[in-house]
Amino acid sequence: MSLRYISNVVTLEYDLAKCTGCGLCVDVCPHAIFALDGKREKAVLTDRDLCMECGACMRNCPFDAIHVRPGVGCAWAIMMSTFRGKAAPSCD
Repeated sequence: MSLRYISNVVTLEYDLAKCTGCGLCVDVCPHAIFALDGKREKAVLTDRDLCMECGACMRNCPFDAIHVRPGVGCAWAIMMSTFRGKAAPSCD
């Protein structure tokens, strides 16, 4: 069973037309939200709702095909609790 957050609230936006299939999003996503589709030679979303909004995909996409608003999801809450010396949320 995969860890799922709340459905249909993720800020992740993906523009298939801008994707060149370089695979950087696949390499950096900690939850394997992206996979390469060999037929279209582009990245595809496997399960958008698994996104923890860390922003790694967006920061590494050289073609501006991915947008996500980091700072609103579980990853941000974990990082901020660590910086503040507080217990991290479970985000489950």
